[in-house]
Amino acid sequence: MEVKKPRIVIIGAGIAGITAAHKLYTSSDFKDSFELCVIEAGTRIGGRIRTSEFCGDRIELGATWIHGIVNSPIHKIAQETQSLDSDQPWECMDGGSPDTITIAEGGFKLSPAIVDPITKLFKTLMDQAQGKTKNKNATILSQQDRERSELYHLSIGSFLRQGLEAYWETEETEEELTGYGKWNRKLLEEAIFKLYENNQRTYTSANDLMNLDYSAESEYTAFPGEEITIAKGYIRVVESLASVLPHGVIQLGRKVTKIEWKPQGFMEKSQRPVKIHFHDGSEISADHVIITVSLGVLKAAIREDSGMFYPPLPLFKAEAISRLGFGIVNKLFLQQESKNQSFHNKKNGCFPLLQMVFHSNESELRNKKIPWWMRRTAAVSPVYSNSNVLQAWFAGDEALALESLKDEDIITGVSATVSSLLWDLKLFNNNGNADSDEEKSHGSEVRFSKILKSKWGSDPLFLGSYSYVAVGSSGEDLDTMAEPLPKRENNFNFQCSSSCSCSSSSPPLQILFAGEATHRTHYSTTHGAYFSGLREAIGCFNIITVWGFLMISNFFVCLYLIFYFRFYPLLIFFLIID
Repeated sequence: MEVKKPRIVIIGAGIAGITAAHKLYTSSDFKDSFELCVIEAGTRIGGRIRTSEFCGDRIELGATWIHGIVNSPIHKIAQETQSLDSDQPWECMDGGSPDTITIAEGGFKLSPAIVDPITKLFKTLMDQAQGKTKNKNATILSQQDRERSELYHLSIGSFLRQGLEAYWETEETEEELTGYGKWNRKLLEEAIFKLYENNQRTYTSANDLMNLDYSAESEYTAFPGEEITIAKGYIRVVESLASVLPHGVIQLGRKVTKIEWKPQGFMEKSQRPVKIHFHDGSEISADHVIITVSLGVLKAAIREDSGMFYPPLPLFKAEAISRLGFGIVNKLFLQQESKNQSFHNKKNGCFPLLQMVFHSNESELRNKKIPWWMRRTAAVSPVYSNSNVLQAWFAGDEALALESLKDEDIITGVSATVSSLLWDLKLFNNNGNADSDEEKSHGSEVRFSKILKSKWGSDPLFLGSYSYVAVGSSGEDLDTMAEPLPKRENNFNFQCSSSCSCSSSSPPLQILFAGEATHRTHYSTTHGAYFSGLREAIGCFNIITVWGFLMISNFFVCLYLIFYFRFYPLLIFFLIID
């Protein structure tokens, strides 16, 4: 009987799927032992990595940063492919940011004396939450408060607010601010603190930091070293990994509508246990499937009316998918009509990194011309120094709202916001007195001619941006996300493929999971997705190794039986005549 090679199908051509395919194919000892194909519903590879161009600048609509270059596999690939330098201008090409100014609603430029203590406070609190604080005297909350935060599964949001309250309680009484309109010191400090909370929301994708779990925050691991962007585009990393795959391995435009699997393992030995159905009515059978779709897509797939998995995923897997958080982060790029020099730094002629301090949406003091979706946006800045293209980051509700807004409404809203901050910009010295007329801005309206925005929330292939550990979930849920199906009893129970002629009382591993949401310490990152792809490729190696071993074992058993039954009668004859 002809023995089929195991067939491995990878669903999703993002960095996790392409990494798994690259690892499987480039392992020379294995690539002739199985069939491989990568299925992608979209028209491109890369997934949530999407490099684009806007007004002559190379920009990233998705993954942007290499989060720490020391020991980063992403940085290594970017170096090997000479992607870290480019003649074309690219996002954050100067390796830093332009001069930062912080302006409160009403046009009040805030001095470092006001901003820096809150900046330090927020950083200290986040370092404490992330387990980075070694000096116990540097902590804000008491040991009892921190233990209570962990015991009652408090959120990062509540922890930060406890820290702000503790700061106000211990802060020495300072003279009340003057010259800042209706702003008082406490209102300003709270609004500056909110600015940093909004920044943190874009880092984590959580719509509200009250939903971000405190206990799990210290499990997240960052690589050391600086954070940089990739000059020739993040997509170069994915393209480099995909370049080794033969033509036809990656199949674009194939949307999966249903995945049938055999949780009990009952099937004919000639059948492959997994059947994948596509939107065009075609189907493919597989021995092992690596699913690398986003957590957002998996959340949609476990709904009762989805029918994506048949039978449905087991309860332990579905509950983990449901508990974990998956948020939306979008980027907005805007081209200025012209460089209005009154809004540019006098020292270097660049538009600044403009940190924006707002009244709350409910405040009677707010400027009603500023739209609600701008009030939780922390900053507007050029994509690199001296660029005519500005960018802003949006998270959560406002990120989703941005996707459905018309371009002209976005231009009007951002223009009104930035102009209102800079129009009558009031520059004050440390005493709260107005500076000289020469130092005042002669503001005019900031106008934009065109925009480009990402739409990760409404894209049915992603339904969001990246994962976070929500209150009520834990790092264990990320481990559960990585558990293959059918669930194995221990880490060594790698069963052979159903195409193998061996018999087994346990079902073979059929569905494996990869992607950033399956990595306990590097979730939400491209390198986390990369590591997960390697992990599942190695998992397939283990399965195939067992399969190959059993094939060789069966071969020698057959030789023995042939020898035994062919020569045994002869042996009996000689014994008789003897």
